[in-house]
Amino acid sequence: MTLGQHAGYILGAYAFTALVVGGLTLHALRDQRSRKRELDRLQGEVKDGPGGRA
Repeated sequence: MTLGQHAGYILGAYAFTALVVGGLTLHALRDQRSRKRELDRLQGEVKDGPGGRA
């Protein structure tokens, strides 16, 4: 397979795309964990409640 004179541009574009997709994936995973912790904390407050009743 020959990419010709534009090989650097093509490979660079693929590398940049892979980097962006990887970054977005990591961001989504971190955000998911953060939201889960926040939701668990909020649900714990609701269960305990101000009066101590569930």
